[in-house]
Amino acid sequence: MTDRSLWSYKDIAAHIKVQPDTVRSYRKHGLLPPPDRVEGGKPYWYADTVRAWVASRPSNRDRGNG
Repeated sequence: MTDRSLWSYKDIAAHIKVQPDTVRSYRKHGLLPPPDRVEGGKPYWYADTVRAWVASRPSNRDRGNG
C-alpha cells in the first residue's frame, strides 16, 4: 500500500528530527529528492518518497541494533 499524503518541509523535518531550515538546506544542496508536487510555489513530497530517501541516507545506514 502506498502512502500518497503530501509532506512539507515541516513534516519532513519532524520525521527526521531536525529543523525545517535544515531540510531546506538539504534541498538547496541537492540532498533531497525533487518535489513530487509544487502547489502555489511550495514543494511537497509524498510520504513514501521521504521514507525511501531517509532509508537511503548514509547517516541512517549505520543505525541498527544500538
